[in-house]
Amino acid sequence: MTDLIEVRGLEKSFGDHHVLRGVDFSAESGTVTALLGPSGSGKTTVLRSMNVLEMPDAGVVRIGEASIDFATRPDRRAVKALRARSGMVFQAHNLFPHKTVLGNLIEGPVQVQGRPTDEAVADARSLLEQVGLAGREDAYPAQLSGGQQQRVGIARALALRPEVLLLDEPTSALDPELVGEVLAVIRDLAAENWTLVIVTHEVRFARDVADQVLFLDEGVVAERGGPEVLTDPREERTQRFLARVLEAG
Repeated sequence: MTDLIEVRGLEKSFGDHHVLRGVDFSAESGTVTALLGPSGSGKTTVLRSMNVLEMPDAGVVRIGEASIDFATRPDRRAVKALRARSGMVFQAHNLFPHKTVLGNLIEGPVQVQGRPTDEAVADARSLLEQVGLAGREDAYPAQLSGGQQQRVGIARALALRPEVLLLDEPTSALDPELVGEVLAVIRDLAAENWTLVIVTHEVRFARDVADQVLFLDEGVVAERGGPEVLTDPREERTQRFLARVLEAG
């Protein structure tokens, strides 16, 4: 079986700061990959590189049949093809404040993908039901809680019909009492065999849903494996990180 996702030799520097140092991983369709690690370890840069929101200095990213080798600067067509394979959910939901919930969901499918408006609207209503927000189509983002806004953000990413959903700390900007409702939606997506790559500090959640865990530290994958990485890590730096996070939680 060919992996849906392949990341090979990913390198990225910001000035003198070497953020990614040869990151490699792959993932099969229908699996959840969790990226954990201390602040500044390169987790978000990996995710943004997969969506070409960040331009790596070197390495290969492939999602499905779309692939870019960053050894040479890719052309716009290659970037568009790779980007079209994934939907991105950000730390801050980044909704358009002047558009309704429905307007936010249909913007990409209609304006970017050129799909018929009535089809995009039908899809959007179905997705809002899926994330527990049926009936909120005409609300504006400011009228929603942070958790509701993030669930709209997830629905908006799904509206593009991606092969992979990339989630960058989707609960980090939320009040603690709102975290659970967003994690519940992500759990449902995992149960429905969506392919997810998630950067998270929610260790217990990652342990429950992840098929693959990557622990990043100083730009390298310091440890990888199944959920056992989070219960019985081999590497001392993984052990130290988990002890700190679980103690804080």
